[in-house]
Amino acid sequence: MAVGARGGRRRGWRGASGAGRQLHAGWPTYLVLGVFTVGSLYPLVWQVFAASHTTARLAETTPPFWFGDRLVENLGSAWGDANMSRAVVNTVFVAGTVTLSTVVFATLAGFAFAKLRFRAKNVLLTAVIGTMMVPPQLTVVPMFMAVAELGWTDHLQAVILPMMVSAFGVFFMRQYLAQALPGELVEAARVDGANSLRIVWHVVFPAARPAMAVLGMLTFVMAWNEFFWPIIALTQQNPTVQVALTNLGRGYVQDQGVVMAGALIATLPLLLVFVVFGRQIVGGIMNGALKG
Repeated sequence: MAVGARGGRRRGWRGASGAGRQLHAGWPTYLVLGVFTVGSLYPLVWQVFAASHTTARLAETTPPFWFGDRLVENLGSAWGDANMSRAVVNTVFVAGTVTLSTVVFATLAGFAFAKLRFRAKNVLLTAVIGTMMVPPQLTVVPMFMAVAELGWTDHLQAVILPMMVSAFGVFFMRQYLAQALPGELVEAARVDGANSLRIVWHVVFPAARPAMAVLGMLTFVMAWNEFFWPIIALTQQNPTVQVALTNLGRGYVQDQGVVMAGALIATLPLLLVFVVFGRQIVGGIMNGALKG
């Protein structure tokens, strides 16, 4: 009986130690991941293929599945025809400003809704979330009237100011901080004599860093790809990338190779941002998960 108990304990100990070991994926896992990876990369690869061919070649019954010899020429045409140099600079400035302001303001508002006590907090949070249900098309007319009254038509501030904070960002940060930031930590900082600014800088921002990284990436992609409001507020003389791309699609006969080359130019900065900051963002998410 004792031997059986010891054997049971030994087997249980082995099971517990085995639970902590790193699991190794088999070939079916790699096969499934490979299929999903190829399916995800195919649109981008096809975009590169199409950007290196002529419209006549793309219109053939059998589409090209390899690089052509017109990639550099099509990229040059798209860059010059769509005023792409100014568009890229404008979009980097707009997306960067919107991302920074959204992350900061959403974190501050999320902290207030998650940890501070004030009157009508739930009512205000409900109002913020309710704005997410309003279609953006309904706000275009009053927003354009306000921009025109201020004389901001065809100026970048007309695109930046309406997107400086988002209801999704506030709700996202509120949900994260409600779980990741202990209320006792905030109270301890207050007892030590820290004012609200020091609490935000030394307590809230470090705790919210993983969520801020995720929100920053999502906001940058959203601001970079924004088309509906910029096409109304801006012109081809001072465009963002998405507005500039519309100039390539005009005309009786579209040069599909040039259009694809312009789309490739608009896609490359997003890929660059993810390559540069993707590891830090994933690392921040994992650190936040481990701490939680």
